[in-house]
Amino acid sequence: MATATPSAGPAALQRRGRFRPGDAILYVVTLVAALSGVVLLGLIAREVLADAWPAMHKFGFHFLTTTAWDQNKKLFGAESFIFGTAVTSFGALLLATPISIAIALFLSELAPRGIRAVVTPLVEMLAAVPSVVLGLWGILVLGPFIVNTLAPALHGTLGFLPIFSTKPSVGSNVFAAILVLTIMIVPIISSICRELFLGVPTELKDGALALGATRWEMIRGVVFPYARAGIAAALILGLGRAVGEAIAVTQVIGNNVAIHWSLFESGDTLASRIASQYQGADTALQVHSLVYLAVILLVFSLVANVLAQIIVRRVAGRHSVR
Repeated sequence: MATATPSAGPAALQRRGRFRPGDAILYVVTLVAALSGVVLLGLIAREVLADAWPAMHKFGFHFLTTTAWDQNKKLFGAESFIFGTAVTSFGALLLATPISIAIALFLSELAPRGIRAVVTPLVEMLAAVPSVVLGLWGILVLGPFIVNTLAPALHGTLGFLPIFSTKPSVGSNVFAAILVLTIMIVPIISSICRELFLGVPTELKDGALALGATRWEMIRGVVFPYARAGIAAALILGLGRAVGEAIAVTQVIGNNVAIHWSLFESGDTLASRIASQYQGADTALQVHSLVYLAVILLVFSLVANVLAQIIVRRVAGRHSVR
């Protein structure tokens, strides 16, 4: 039975009689590169926490459960922004997941070579569209479409659901932000999933088909189980992209400090509030409160990444056991 070879540092290489100066240089350079990421993260966290400390000291954890955001009364709270961030990011992930997987399956398993060569670059180019351009498109095209066409249809058929219980009067609302974020994360998730599906060994797929499985049964029984750890990581990556987006969301969400269950009402997110008010903040307390929002956003992102690692390892572990 083969055993894993432990990673070798310069001392281990020298003991084995094959030490070379180039090995030592490579080891040091890569070690510094690896540690630089940790140091940079620590410096960012330290600076953000230092700037947010006055607001953290004044409001404490009550800041997380307070909706008010009034510069004149010096009342600040993050509850509505946390709610808006959760609704928009998870809503976008819910819409983007089936679309992205369907695109990846078509481009990797079903599309003819000629169509694949044309469509694949176009889908990937969608990720290169600047967020400010996508936000402008949301204002000019998506907003009027929601108000005049999509919202009346959803309200008429699904109006009994709280999320579609009202009709929007303007195009700036939470639903518009969800759709814009969906467009932004679809190319990221689909590109990763496509590479994962292409990485499934051909022998496994051909074997399933040779045993009489249909193409769908082969995809469900071979492709998805083989790539599920990577798919989980791709979804978390898309979620992180949606959580941190600021400019496009600021342009289409309406920037309203409120909590509404209807998606056709305006709202705001953590990143959007920081982007829209930091430069024009009137008081030092407002600045510190905005940086407090950044601390919450940073913690949210770190927790999401840790959970992603746990999910990927557990899924990969179940896959290796089988």
